[in-house]
Amino acid sequence: MQIDKLKGKELDQLFNAILSLNDLEECYRFFDDLCTVNEIQSLAQRLEVARMLEEGKTYHMIEKETGASTATISRVKRCLNYGNDAYSMALGRLKEKDV
Repeated sequence: MQIDKLKGKELDQLFNAILSLNDLEECYRFFDDLCTVNEIQSLAQRLEVARMLEEGKTYHMIEKETGASTATISRVKRCLNYGNDAYSMALGRLKEKDV
């Protein structure tokens, strides 16, 4: 698991800061300060790619609808198939909340 290589005080601080946010507005404000617009859009794009892959959409459809490169789509697919199941977990929770 690659996550073990990432673990540390600074990353714990970041994740705890994210977990401390109370609502969508606070998330927007925090991420606006933390990341560039492109970084935020890239993260959102990857989650959308994961959602579309789980729905069985083709690379071509995903590329056309999201603008994601085939490299990004492949990376997300690899995570869906061999990763920590975090995309599926998060998407499932969003679906439960109907977000």
